[in-house]
Amino acid sequence: MQEIKPAQKDAYSLILEAIDTGVYRPGDRLVESELAERFGVSRTPIREALQRLETQSMLSRDGRSLIVASLDHNQLAELYVVRTELEALAARLAARHATDEEIRVLQDMARQDRKLLGDPEALSRANRRFHKQIHLASHNRFLVQQIDLVHRTMALLATTSFAAEGRDEDALAEHDAIVAAIAAHDPEAAGETLRTHISKAFETRLKLDAGELKTRGETGAEAGPETGTGAGS
Repeated sequence: MQEIKPAQKDAYSLILEAIDTGVYRPGDRLVESELAERFGVSRTPIREALQRLETQSMLSRDGRSLIVASLDHNQLAELYVVRTELEALAARLAARHATDEEIRVLQDMARQDRKLLGDPEALSRANRRFHKQIHLASHNRFLVQQIDLVHRTMALLATTSFAAEGRDEDALAEHDAIVAAIAAHDPEAAGETLRTHISKAFETRLKLDAGELKTRGETGAEAGPETGTGAGS
């Protein structure tokens, strides 16, 4: 019987994943030869992947070099407007269409994530899984595709809102409320609780950027910025 080997990721997916997981952060320079060596592929698919990522505004030009793009204040605000509407729609649809099994998975995720309190990066990864499960529970492939595009851009954020002191506990309480509304099959409550969740995350991120909030573990003016995956709430 012929062994079935897992499909290998292409150069585009490999670079995108490296940005998403924080291997490359906003402002980092991407060099064809280094990427080819890291991922074990030739330079031609790397070059094509970089061109594609530049077209999608994931990369920007700095002279002759390509660097991971960053979002300014206006771009961040625009991103959150779109994310809020799409995520709220996903929650409403999940409240209508989620199966009992999908609801139990969401409930289990919400419980398990409490073990990660105090670890912003782990919570950020868990948060992505949680929101992805809601997207899938909407049972609308076109909506999932659009949200995936938004979350791809979220990778251009250098920090996670979970880095702010106290945000992790508040966010997980908000997750509980979202799951409760979906489990109750209440579309309006599900959409509104998720909308509020994203709004509070955006507000937290703005305060972090303005220096109004301390990051976890910060000990005064000499403390450096907290780093983490940008796709957290």
